[in-house]
Amino acid sequence: MRLFRGGGTRPSDQLPVLVYFHGGGWVVGNLDTHEVPCAWIANFAECAVVSVDYRLAPDCKFPAAFEDAFAATKWVAANGTTLGVDPSRVAVGGDSAGGNLAAAVAIAARDGSGPELGFQLLIYPAVDFTWGGAPEKELTTGVPVTTGGLDYFRDHYLNGVADRSDWRASPMLAESHAGLPPAYVMAAGVDPILSEGRAYASKLEQAGVPVTYRLVEGQLHGFVTMGKFIGVAESEVALAALQLKARLL
Repeated sequence: MRLFRGGGTRPSDQLPVLVYFHGGGWVVGNLDTHEVPCAWIANFAECAVVSVDYRLAPDCKFPAAFEDAFAATKWVAANGTTLGVDPSRVAVGGDSAGGNLAAAVAIAARDGSGPELGFQLLIYPAVDFTWGGAPEKELTTGVPVTTGGLDYFRDHYLNGVADRSDWRASPMLAESHAGLPPAYVMAAGVDPILSEGRAYASKLEQAGVPVTYRLVEGQLHGFVTMGKFIGVAESEVALAALQLKARLL
């Protein structure tokens, strides 16, 4: 794990903390690939961010990534004093595969085996391996993540078809979404899983969970890590971070 503390905060501050899980289809990505968005969140939200380097497929298949994400969240909450964070103000978040892990961790924590969470920050999350039929699923060329790419990541991460309906892999399919922490769900307009994020936000809202849904038109899946080339990456992360700040401060 890597700990970030927002610029301008004092070493003695017990900061609210976001436990962050990187994207990469459960197959690629690490602490370095997502260092910039994690630093942005820490600075804009004036909080701490703990970025988690969970085990990757295909060497470690489902549910290894989920188990690591949940264990890391519980460890951060249990060691808040040592880390200089407030264990009563813990959130989870992530992008793409990381959004999937954050959503699943929020469900597991609610069900009594984890810390009480104050927020979930879900950036173009993959939340349903049984999803199909949406028009954007037909994206097959010219974008970083295509329909074929989704199949590649799915087949490397899951052990077989049966895993697709496990709520730890497909948080959309959890028996209940009531009682989950407030959520910010960001979606990218040019993304084969656009409909998943939109549907998950609706599912949470129907269950009585406070939700803010943000559609960033014209942007690609993965754009928040492309700030060197895509100008709105930083501003969109800033908007998400301010939602986090409002919920945890």
